[in-house]
Amino acid sequence: MLPVTLVSGVDTTTRDGAATDLLLPGTVLVEYDVRGLAGGSVVRIARTTEGVIDREVIRMNHPCVSCAMRGTLVELLRSIAAVHRYDAAVVNVPAAGDPEALAEEIGRDAAGELQVSVVLAVVEAGSFVADATGEELVRDRGIPTAAEDNRALAEAIVHQVEYADAVLVDPSSAAAALAQALNPQARIVGRARELAGVQLHDRAAARARVEPGTISAPLREESGPVRTFLFSSDRPFHPERLYDALEDLVDRTARGKGTVWLATRPQARLGWDSFGTNISIGVLGRWLADLPADRWPEVSSSHRARSALEWHPEHGDRASYLSFTGLDLDIWELERRLNGCVLRADEEVRSLTDPFAPYLEGSTAA
Repeated sequence: MLPVTLVSGVDTTTRDGAATDLLLPGTVLVEYDVRGLAGGSVVRIARTTEGVIDREVIRMNHPCVSCAMRGTLVELLRSIAAVHRYDAAVVNVPAAGDPEALAEEIGRDAAGELQVSVVLAVVEAGSFVADATGEELVRDRGIPTAAEDNRALAEAIVHQVEYADAVLVDPSSAAAALAQALNPQARIVGRARELAGVQLHDRAAARARVEPGTISAPLREESGPVRTFLFSSDRPFHPERLYDALEDLVDRTARGKGTVWLATRPQARLGWDSFGTNISIGVLGRWLADLPADRWPEVSSSHRARSALEWHPEHGDRASYLSFTGLDLDIWELERRLNGCVLRADEEVRSLTDPFAPYLEGSTAA
């Protein structure tokens, strides 16, 4: 099978440099010129060390980077594999592209011909920490993307790092420490060429890292200004106090994730996703305690595993599990605020109002 390396990153210059560093004899580099995206066209170029071997203008009714790559990329990579002339392929994914979607498509549609060897996230050491903890949107950075792309820049770059098998960044920088905390399983490298010929990608493990509702736990003792705080509670959150505390809870964080039990929504297992100061809370499904055993496979394997270890005799798997990763986090204050948001034993649920209701309306735990 033809090994395929996917290179992602929001900084075009740094990402281009990394992709070119992987262009060795016998390798095909696939690149995309997305400057005409707004007009509905993207130019795809495939080249080797000897020159361009393929150039195609991809026209779209909808200006979307990922749409331009889906389907046509796998077809191109298959044709490269079929000639049995090349040893590897490298795909330079545009800044707004989604390496996860591409890796999943390759694994699903071309498993017998192509093999994703490495998903590499390229991080700009000088700006990564600020970008990962900020409020800027992808389109505010001038990155070509669809008009309706309302993602925060923090969401785009943190997702790239979380899904990646390796992160290219100065290993001695604060950016490297933050990237390692966001994805403890990733290999930190100082040069892309260190990954030439290496097989790192595990599709199931990568998917599990970005699965909604999961939490990130350090694999080793953390030191320095970057910290990850883990919180759990077997009592539900008071909706009004949690809502009022949201802004303070994500202060100085790059990533927050996990499962939320809200007192006013006992049937709904809620997921927490925060990227920088941008927070999303949505319905993941129902709790295991409310499902017949034959429907348990519908719930994520990570949640089932945790529930098996921590099943409560009264409320089953209902619980809140959250992780927050950031720079200079005040762990004690964060814990104090979260504990203060938990429903007290003397508080009655029926008397509570739910400020989350307008945002969760229409979402059901089916």
